[in-house]
Amino acid sequence: MKDEKAIIKWLIVFTLIVTGNFSLAQGISGMVTDQDQNPLPFATIYIKQAETGTSTNQDGYYEIKLSSGTYDLVFQYMGYQTIEKKVEIQNEFKNLDILLPTQALMLKEVKVRSGLEDPAYTIMRKAIAKSKFHTLQVNRYTAQVYTKGAGRVKDMPFLLEGFLKKKGVDSSTVYLLESVSEVTYESPNTIKEKVISVRSIGNDNGITPNNYINRSIYEPQIAGIVSPLSPRAFSYYGFSYEGSFFDRGREINKIRVIPRTKGDNIFQGYIFIIEDLWSIHSLDLITFRQGFEVNIKQIYAPIQETVWMPVNHRIEVSGKIYGFELEYKYLATVSNYTITLNPELDKAITVVDENVTDLQDITTENEAFPTDSVTPAFPANKPLTRKELKKMVKAYEKEMLKQEKNPEVVRNTSLTVDSAAYQHDSAYWASIRPVPLNTMEINSYQKLDSMIYAEQDKNNSDGESTGGSGWLFGHSFQLGDSGSLSVQSPLFGINFNTVEGYNFELPIHYQVKLTKGKKFEISPVGRYAFASNKLSGKVSINFNYHQNAENGSIRLEGGRYVSQFNKNNPIDPLVNSLSTLLWERNFMKIYEKDYIKISLNQAIDPKLWVNSSLEWGRRNEMFNITDRTWNDRKNRQYTPNAPKNIENRFTGFPQHDALIFDTQISFYPFLKYFIRNGTKRPLFNSSPGFLLSYRRGFENSLGSDVSFDQFEAEVKGIFKPGIRGSLQYDLYAGQFLNDDKLYFMDYRHFMGNRTLLQVSDPAGSFRLLDYYQYSTAKSYIGSHLYYQFRKFLLTQIMEIRFLGLNENVFVNYLKTSSSPHYTEFGYSLDNIFRFLRLELVSGFEDMRFTDFGFRIGIATRLGNRIRNQQ
Repeated sequence: MKDEKAIIKWLIVFTLIVTGNFSLAQGISGMVTDQDQNPLPFATIYIKQAETGTSTNQDGYYEIKLSSGTYDLVFQYMGYQTIEKKVEIQNEFKNLDILLPTQALMLKEVKVRSGLEDPAYTIMRKAIAKSKFHTLQVNRYTAQVYTKGAGRVKDMPFLLEGFLKKKGVDSSTVYLLESVSEVTYESPNTIKEKVISVRSIGNDNGITPNNYINRSIYEPQIAGIVSPLSPRAFSYYGFSYEGSFFDRGREINKIRVIPRTKGDNIFQGYIFIIEDLWSIHSLDLITFRQGFEVNIKQIYAPIQETVWMPVNHRIEVSGKIYGFELEYKYLATVSNYTITLNPELDKAITVVDENVTDLQDITTENEAFPTDSVTPAFPANKPLTRKELKKMVKAYEKEMLKQEKNPEVVRNTSLTVDSAAYQHDSAYWASIRPVPLNTMEINSYQKLDSMIYAEQDKNNSDGESTGGSGWLFGHSFQLGDSGSLSVQSPLFGINFNTVEGYNFELPIHYQVKLTKGKKFEISPVGRYAFASNKLSGKVSINFNYHQNAENGSIRLEGGRYVSQFNKNNPIDPLVNSLSTLLWERNFMKIYEKDYIKISLNQAIDPKLWVNSSLEWGRRNEMFNITDRTWNDRKNRQYTPNAPKNIENRFTGFPQHDALIFDTQISFYPFLKYFIRNGTKRPLFNSSPGFLLSYRRGFENSLGSDVSFDQFEAEVKGIFKPGIRGSLQYDLYAGQFLNDDKLYFMDYRHFMGNRTLLQVSDPAGSFRLLDYYQYSTAKSYIGSHLYYQFRKFLLTQIMEIRFLGLNENVFVNYLKTSSSPHYTEFGYSLDNIFRFLRLELVSGFEDMRFTDFGFRIGIATRLGNRIRNQQ
């Protein structure tokens, strides 16, 4: 067995020599193993003098290039004793094999007020009390981060296996990444990353380690997961003391993290807390995200005496989706730390847990503490209760945020890529790589290089970059450094309705990015109706004139086009096509207009927005001209194109002109922002929104035939009581102050639905309501409440939660001057197969049952993501 391991070791060394990994002819290398000579993969090696480090590779082999001198090397692996070695480097590569003994834990006697409480609780109370202190302790740091990642398909559906292998997809590596970045952190929330070198191939499918590498477990949440060091941690976790050991003169407590209910967004595993410092030594935690298991391992090292920071990250993600079993593994080593401490917090703080300690002496000693002062002074070597420490840190943070230019910014990130980042060859990577490759990785990266070169040759060829089939599914062109042109897939432009028959539209979008974040866009759309043999079209021109595009834009659009009576388009054209042709249900009601419209979107204040538009249009009624169907129903026929409404029995109209002004003021009093690459973007979910809308039709202006005034008030937002669930709400009420002359498209319409498919916002639409039955030109009030549970009925079962399923309940309400009290109560099972939502809904009028329905929609999470990108 030992001989075999020795052969493997020397094969690795020989391979590294051949690939140029010994470009610097001095340093230290060797194997890190356990007592049975088994290699310890990704063990951490920290160099004290250089305040840097590296890791062993998958085979337990390490290699460090060092200049001549004497170094103290610390070898660390979770669950094993830390070994420190002093090494003198001369003009040679020195071999040093390290054997790490298993870490023996000792149980200490801990005095607690009640013998029933586990000692872990007082340890965690102190660590939680000091977590904010640790986040504020470092004013600034710079470091170099080396990241290596690989993804593969471990298993796939049997019926697809042969086909996919012919296409080059098998259980080998399908994604590879290797990068070196310089990271700069500035308190309280600024992270700047400059990519020095990178090479990758394949698709990471959105699985990235950056949320765990660039964020801290000291924060209340990390990537949406409640931290064991959150102030609310005891609501989500139990803790168990597993023992302690000593590392570099410090006692380390091993704490088991036990979720009170297992499932998504909750950790389980182990966290190691340094005695007296109450900071993190290391952690090994597992969580679940949308049914995928995420394992996070971090090793910390003392960058300064009282400051331990992460030097090694391992993130492993695995799970199944649609029968494919995926596995992604990332290793990140952080080295070359340069840190600047906050001078007020560069001291040892003694924390006392008042739950288990007699506070009489401590209270007397600290009576004069200025815990309510504007700039509290943190005492060194004097005991503070958790409550006192919390008050002082909170006051200090408040004062610090007052000095910030943008205290409402919760995150400020920037990413730049060096111009030569993609141009480095294998020799460069061999010289800069801190973690040596193993034999399998060498083969993978040789394959990666050949694929990159092939892709470059393909892109540099004189032919088209994509085959002819690319046009069938849409096509995009890059026009210079700042321009782009995209054409939608023709397949998505074919639809059917009873007014036009089959119709085809083709949107084209061109945009050019100007200086300082400004942007110009032009989007023409052509449309042809086959039944009426009619060609129409429109064009919109948009100019974002503010550095932050959302803060200022002007839009001009016009043409001859069709529009739904409800301008919010309650029924999707494709859904209407299927409903019409398959079930003879023509729900979409449309009219034609020749129009020109100018819109302005302007931020008066970061929290106050104004959106205004002025539109002139000549509107024409349209009628059914086809009865074509794929499935003729004997007892069913198409309904007229004029909608049915209880207030207006005749919704048809003559040709007329309309000049309409529309404005909306939106106020988000507690709005937060994030900044990405210098662009400030609002986090609308961080604050409730208060909206005031006013709409006016002008008679006798530019020939306008309408005269009305409408006012509406609305409040909407998301309330999150922790990760246990979230409540989305939308409450609105309005009144037509004047309805002297208006047509049906000018009524207040509501987001109804009569089809099996529910494609509109689940937290802002009805499920069973007719699209136009209760549309009104008088007063109205409505509400939508949508609560997403983490654990409710079926999700009480742990296996159901691990599949990533969620449960929701919702209530929708509407009352107009002419309608009954209309209410919907519903339940949905969400995130089925990662993209579906199934709903059961009951409808009531004046609390009398009227209807029951079953609906299929897009998963709430996916729908929110799509809407946020629009």
